[in-house]
Amino acid sequence: MKQYLELLKKVMDQGNDREDRTGIGTRSLFGQQIRIDLNEIFPLLTTKKMFLRGIIYELLWILRGDTNIKFLADNNVHIWDDWAYSVYKEVKQNLNEDFLNQEDFIKKIREDNDFAYKWGDLGPVYGKQWRRWLGPGGKEVDQIAIIIDQLKNDPLSRRIIVSAWNVGELQALIKGKKSAPPPCPSFFQFYVNKNKLSCHLYQRSADMFLGVPFDVASYSLLTLIISQIVGLKAEELVISFGDSHIYNNHFEQVKEQLSREPRKLPTMKINPNIKNIEDFKFEDFSLENYDPYPTIKASIAV
Repeated sequence: MKQYLELLKKVMDQGNDREDRTGIGTRSLFGQQIRIDLNEIFPLLTTKKMFLRGIIYELLWILRGDTNIKFLADNNVHIWDDWAYSVYKEVKQNLNEDFLNQEDFIKKIREDNDFAYKWGDLGPVYGKQWRRWLGPGGKEVDQIAIIIDQLKNDPLSRRIIVSAWNVGELQALIKGKKSAPPPCPSFFQFYVNKNKLSCHLYQRSADMFLGVPFDVASYSLLTLIISQIVGLKAEELVISFGDSHIYNNHFEQVKEQLSREPRKLPTMKINPNIKNIEDFKFEDFSLENYDPYPTIKASIAV
């Protein structure tokens, strides 16, 4: 994760101070890139403890084609709670109706399927686009199934791409009609070199302190999963960033993280018996030799 830490410092030292959608403000650079070797290690940040449970469950949630936070809430993962709750609260306030606090809201999401159906859906986010892209005539397209078939049968293709940036469905998110923001990791492409698989991710918007370490781990894990399914070995994750930014209220946390000396990276073991994308469970993943510094807390910008 040396390249990530170097980019974090570069943004902190050389970035442009800008206003942003959240009102918090950022320090930002445009058009950066990092390359991460996946041959022997798993790039889970050691300069602060990462929420691996959330990384794994979120990826499984996306690969299910799910867009409702109930699956995450049922598994005690709350990284998307704020988005769903903010819409629920706003609607209730506009109607001058009583509303639950966030803790009780999530409890009701877990316990009441009808309530979860009404208030837990985030709109056309990652799971929808990866597995149920809305194509011409309303036909759904399973992009993950397509790229798995390509990797098995046409591995030298330059078209092994998954896009989360579905312009036709983005307006509902951009105009605030749904709860989640437009996808930050926008699309990714796979590349086969002999028996090795690499992934190149384009991320339009990159929260360098909170989001990027999470995304690095998530797309590395995705590459490992896809590699196993198609009988290849994971080689490299490349991430090209549009707007790489540090929120103004994360500056002290970034300084603390940069003061820490990185430790040896862990390894990820995946149940070798799983050969179908639909069959992976949380228990099929085992992280070994992870020795991080303590967590550094920071608020997410909504």
